[in-house]
Amino acid sequence: MHCKAVIFDMDGTLLDTLEDIQVTLNTVLEANGYPTHSLEQCRYLVGSGMRELVRRAVPEKARTSETLERIFGELTEHYAGNWNVRSKPYPGIPEMLDGLEKLGLKKAILSNKADRFTKLCAGELLAGWKFDVVMGHHDAIGHKPAPEGALKVAAMLKEKPEDILYVGDTGIDMLTATRAGMYPLGVLWGFRPEAELVESGAKSLTAEPAGVLRHLENCG
Repeated sequence: MHCKAVIFDMDGTLLDTLEDIQVTLNTVLEANGYPTHSLEQCRYLVGSGMRELVRRAVPEKARTSETLERIFGELTEHYAGNWNVRSKPYPGIPEMLDGLEKLGLKKAILSNKADRFTKLCAGELLAGWKFDVVMGHHDAIGHKPAPEGALKVAAMLKEKPEDILYVGDTGIDMLTATRAGMYPLGVLWGFRPEAELVESGAKSLTAEPAGVLRHLENCG
């Protein structure tokens, strides 16, 4: 492929946000008398947006629409004040982004996290780098793996999907890339295991951020 741009997932790919999500989730669950979840369990609860996180985390017998909506509101409110306590870029991400800027390629972020939180995270934790597009989930576009968000980002970048490298840490990301006609590159330092990435269509894998740069330098 001829790479002209790269789209990154954010949580689990650029940023390690899992502990802040876990602490926020468990605080809300505990306040409502529900069981809490370990960090390892949270790796599999996240990835499909905050409403789905709530649905998965709340015990099945308690999943009424009223309860889920209330817990979602409480989670959103608590996360708004605690999203940046422990969250930070993964080791090697700053150097990778520095190298990407030297290559002169367009870059974007596409996340299933709510759009306002996506922009907050990118604006504070990735403030040293310019992204051409930063987009989280909003009601007008379906959650990944629906391809609409990725295709909208491609249009905003003014690049063809087949010229875009899509980088993510979950099967959802690999499916998104495939469905949008982009090249799926899976990263192994994030929330999900290698097997999930391969089964979901990853064409290449990298165990370190520098591998993203190597892939970009070699495509063309």
